[in-house]
Amino acid sequence: MIKVGIAGGTGYTGVELLRLLSVHPQVTLQVVTSRTDAGTPVCQIYPSLRGFVDLPFTHPDQALLEKCDLVFFATPNGIAMQQARSLLDAGVKVIDLAADFRLTDIATWEKWYGMTHACPDLVTEAVYGLPEVNRAQIESARLVANPGCYPTAVQLGFIPLLEAGVIDTDSLIADAKSGVSGAGRKGEIGNLFAEAGDNFKAYGVAGHRHLPEIRQGLQRATGGKEIGLTFVPHLTPMIRGIHATLYGRLKRDIDLQALFEERYAKEPFVDVMPSGSQPDTRSVRGSNFCRLAVHQPQGSDTVVVLSVIDNLVKGAAGQALQNMNIMFGVAENTALNNIALLP
Repeated sequence: MIKVGIAGGTGYTGVELLRLLSVHPQVTLQVVTSRTDAGTPVCQIYPSLRGFVDLPFTHPDQALLEKCDLVFFATPNGIAMQQARSLLDAGVKVIDLAADFRLTDIATWEKWYGMTHACPDLVTEAVYGLPEVNRAQIESARLVANPGCYPTAVQLGFIPLLEAGVIDTDSLIADAKSGVSGAGRKGEIGNLFAEAGDNFKAYGVAGHRHLPEIRQGLQRATGGKEIGLTFVPHLTPMIRGIHATLYGRLKRDIDLQALFEERYAKEPFVDVMPSGSQPDTRSVRGSNFCRLAVHQPQGSDTVVVLSVIDNLVKGAAGQALQNMNIMFGVAENTALNNIALLP
């Protein structure tokens, strides 16, 4: 059995990890930490876990995380980098669901996240946990940087086109929409029902923290070529889901449907839908799938890719569990075969 700890179990990604891990046949949950709810049974905060998770929350100062085989950090940015080294030295593998180890350029990370990195040397060791790109490296990794939600949806949509070299890399556009759970469980006026309901707005137009992460991933797909990307996120009046509409200019004719189907033919959690499809967010709600559809409107030189994921599953906890399965040689789809919730 894999002994698992979760640092920061009260947020939305934390409870999603608990939901998925509680039914994993090869996992034993050892400890779930929380500063504010220490001593409180997990199922008292989240009644949905009654009968599945019997642990209480443990204060981080009293949690024996070093006794685990793997620790998930479902904590705010800046926490995992403070504790990763001691856990790795104790032989514990780490998956960070925040952004501490995603960007390879430390100066860029410090600029976007507004703090000094505590362990820049570990950034070079960390493996970016997008299985569709880095599966082989994830298998042998001690430290995995779980991708962000927007970066997952955008990269999976653009990667086949960039790897094949069929689109202009100077003028990519990612127009993405997310449900309010992407902002986390903290109380903020903009996330109140009366503010977000019956409303739709863009945010982070001048620059969003996920922009450098997306650029980094897309640049890798081109072999290092510079990427010109306009990324605009939007907040939608729904709880879960990301819909990314991606635009690129084709440099030559190619069978786009065949390109996508061949690229993801062996990927268990990427579904390339039939030609002409328009995937919606509820088709992936609660599941670890990314559903893609590729279009060439009016036969022009513009390619449009539609990419949908559940931001809390394939965009966070589900992908983290997928990475754990790979790291421990477990079948990749273990505890992740659930079908999307509909309606």
